[in-house]
Amino acid sequence: MASMQYDVLASLSRTTTGQMQDQGGNNLGRLRIKAVYGTAGASAGSVVFRDGGASGPTLMTVDTPAAANSGTFFLIIPGEGILAETDLHATLTNTASVMVIYG
Repeated sequence: MASMQYDVLASLSRTTTGQMQDQGGNNLGRLRIKAVYGTAGASAGSVVFRDGGASGPTLMTVDTPAAANSGTFFLIIPGEGILAETDLHATLTNTASVMVIYG
């Protein structure tokens, strides 16, 4: 039987632009994004994930649908996920909330 590579955890949901945090409210450090879950806003928008703060390199941009806070989106990242070497910053545009599943 194969062993787990690392624990998989869920971040707090972010409703504004800023650092992604763990369930204890601490900024996340090095991690691999395994999945993204969120609630859409009234108009189409996006979530931009960056490594190392608001001006760090872009790791991924997730386009979000228009759903007036009643629609959700879920994206599974294949393989080992997307590596954030320092920390994980999310810029939300027309998106009600976002949470990452990480390891």
